[in-house]
Amino acid sequence: MTTLAGIKTIADLEVENKRVFLRVDFNVPLKKGTTEITDDTRIREALPTIRALQARGAKLVLASHLGRPKPGKTQGLGLEPAGARLSELLDCEVHLPDDCVGDGPKKVIFDLRDGQVCLLENLRFHEGEEADDEAFARALLELCDVYVNDAFGAAHRAHASVHALPRLVRERGCGLLLEKEIRALGRLVARPEKPYVAVLGGAKVSDKITVLDALLDKVDALLIGGAMANTFLAAQGNAMQASRVEDDKLALARTILEKARDRGVEVLLPSDVVVATGLDAATGETVSADAVPAGHMALDIGPESVARFAAKIERAATIFWNGPMGLFESPAFSKGTMGVATSMSRAGGFTVVGGGDSAAAVAAAGPEIAAGFKHISTGGGASLELLEGKKLPGIEALRS
Repeated sequence: MTTLAGIKTIADLEVENKRVFLRVDFNVPLKKGTTEITDDTRIREALPTIRALQARGAKLVLASHLGRPKPGKTQGLGLEPAGARLSELLDCEVHLPDDCVGDGPKKVIFDLRDGQVCLLENLRFHEGEEADDEAFARALLELCDVYVNDAFGAAHRAHASVHALPRLVRERGCGLLLEKEIRALGRLVARPEKPYVAVLGGAKVSDKITVLDALLDKVDALLIGGAMANTFLAAQGNAMQASRVEDDKLALARTILEKARDRGVEVLLPSDVVVATGLDAATGETVSADAVPAGHMALDIGPESVARFAAKIERAATIFWNGPMGLFESPAFSKGTMGVATSMSRAGGFTVVGGGDSAAAVAAAGPEIAAGFKHISTGGGASLELLEGKKLPGIEALRS
């Protein structure tokens, strides 16, 4: 269900002088081999809810996971860097106990005064988090009076802090970020204005099979780029040479194209691509999509394709984008992704970016481009599952 039916917002909750357990998504990217945060977007996105609860005198108990640690503490995956950054952004002290359950956190939390903030240690240091273990959830329950979920990026996981715990708390609801995500993405599922265009990229067709099926029932046009476009082009008989192609998904790609034709959905594939002999190439060459040279791989969509995609985006009333158009991390192969970002930023329609690499690409395009989007989701997997029509455990657990 993609509505707020049965879910309280923070405006509906009694939080004054209460210990409020706020599930946030501080699963921020770190510079390899260090604890340096390379993008603090997820921390910034949580600030409106944190400040709103602070202003009402809540005693804030923030909780998050970070990375995929093995059971027990994993060096480099503690939340201290996130706490330090949060402290800078809030301009106040953030208390950091050395665990997320037990006597240590209890002492810190019971000493909190109204408006003060505590950030628990990485939830995934305990196996009970990912196991959705009720005993672990009850240990977290001892730390709170009210539960608020603002972690959309984790809402598709049936983990203890997003699923088992809220069902144990009478006073529960969603934060401002989660409320915004449900409203924006729910609009795409329930009542998308037409024409509705979806732009899909990324590496694999297999990652997007279910969302492709769901979108074919709603969109007027499907624009496909990235490495997944190689599989569709190969399915049409193009020799993609050294390009990444999912050979075991060629039949599936043909089926998707047939379904689209039967349902009157226009599918735009790249007509030109930027190629090179390897991923580490400093420059690329633009060629027709049906004339990739031997030993070369397609690493971006070409300028003609960018223009065709932009023309569709410009005329659409609703546009959803998930997945880059190429190897955008390399300047030589970023123009396709940046071109789509720019055209969506300037479009007059309701523009939504479905988190993940596409959200990172929008951030890389700069604040002026990002400001033009109507909604940039903080959850890649969660946004896709919501569009597929799935019920997300972290959202459903909030319903009364």
